[in-house]
Amino acid sequence: MSKKLNKLVAKLSLSLLLVFAFQGITLSSPSPLDSQGLSSAKATLGNSRLSYRAQVSGTPAAGAASINIEGAGSYPDLSTSHLFPNDVVCFSDAGENGCSDQTNYTVTNIVDTDTFSFTPVLAGALADTDLVISTQSGSLQFVFTTTTEIPSNGDILLTIPAVSVDGLTCDGIPDTAATVGANGFDLNTIGAGDISISSSGCANNWTANAPTCGDASNDHTIRIDRTTTSCAVGSTITVTIDNDPGVINPASITTGDAGVADIYTINMKTRGGSDETLDNVDVKVAIVEAVLVSATVDETLSFEIDGVAESQTNCGSGAETDVTTYAYSVPFGTISSSDTFYDAQQQLTVSTNADGGYEVRLYEDDELGKNGANSPYIPDTACDAGPCTHTSSQEWVTASTNGFGYSLQNSSGTDAEFEWDDNTITTGFNAKQLPNYTEGSTQHTDASAEIMNNTGPVSGSSVFICYRLSVSGIQEAGYYYNKVTYIATATF
Repeated sequence: MSKKLNKLVAKLSLSLLLVFAFQGITLSSPSPLDSQGLSSAKATLGNSRLSYRAQVSGTPAAGAASINIEGAGSYPDLSTSHLFPNDVVCFSDAGENGCSDQTNYTVTNIVDTDTFSFTPVLAGALADTDLVISTQSGSLQFVFTTTTEIPSNGDILLTIPAVSVDGLTCDGIPDTAATVGANGFDLNTIGAGDISISSSGCANNWTANAPTCGDASNDHTIRIDRTTTSCAVGSTITVTIDNDPGVINPASITTGDAGVADIYTINMKTRGGSDETLDNVDVKVAIVEAVLVSATVDETLSFEIDGVAESQTNCGSGAETDVTTYAYSVPFGTISSSDTFYDAQQQLTVSTNADGGYEVRLYEDDELGKNGANSPYIPDTACDAGPCTHTSSQEWVTASTNGFGYSLQNSSGTDAEFEWDDNTITTGFNAKQLPNYTEGSTQHTDASAEIMNNTGPVSGSSVFICYRLSVSGIQEAGYYYNKVTYIATATF
């Protein structure tokens, strides 16, 4: 037989997982063999992240929500650097007899280099010889093109590295050893039904057999029989091994260097009816630590008060602004007519990235008092009926119902607590009193009222606040004022 080497293309593939991890790194390089070499051969891991395997430090009690791991010894992981938030872990005894209490836990926080927290709390106590296991697993796919015809009684044989240290090659616990040559994959519960085969260039007549689990002396093998007809030269064969959880990746070798991939060799061959090798090639897969990419986004909250120019109309056609307002003042000016509405407006705008949203509340320090005193004063409006309060709005369109109050209108977004046309008002201006801080224990149930809110992040959510004032003909002359305070709070 002529010796022919096919130049195989090295392939490096990267993909993004929950954290950034090097995924499915595949390198193909044929070994010099007397048989032909399979063409365009490659093996691709659906998840190429190393499994995590460490040892418990101390004896955590049932109910614990965090543990320490051993930082010295012949263990593949001596720190928490390969463990990330949301990884699933379980605890196994030193004999790898399954997960303790049949319970899985989710990592909530990497506390430091040897401590992590998790949920739920420990179902039972742990021993200082127990293992901390986080399994990384996924599909394993093989693709190749035949250079020799596979007869109807031939087969495909896949040889996948298995650990040679303890022979626990299909127990569902990721394996480790001192060298790559002694380490390998765990096939867990993969059966014949978890192996799918497709072919292009020949009839899809294949029958997969259950894997033969490796032991201390042998690697895993999977035989796929050809049935009925032969498979011609130049046919492309795809074999996919997958179930839940899939092929379990090894943990790092105990003498490994951080960041350096462990390279494993998988053999693919086609055989004739007497198990003689027809085509044969070694392909390599790289298993490497995941890379946690993290960033802390700073909390933001902005609240802006802007003036509104005279003659603008918000909160209904009857609420046209009579004066220009500013960010720091609402100057109604001289009130020359009694039983007449005077309207002024400001615009309130909020932005925040708080995942719990925000609220804006307001209160007045007292009613509009002459020279800021308690008496005489312009009362808070009672509206036309009800009366309205700082928590309950009512229609206020009768100017002889004197007082001071406000309404709202959404400008951008839908965050206003109420609006001027609520309650199916047809003639305009649904109003409330401002909560009076000095009367918080008598007139009002609390000292402030919510006027804007959202349960999530917002950008430029904006509301017009529309102040309204009306005085009677016997209101004592003088300069009246109070102070209105806004409180913007975000929930991060």
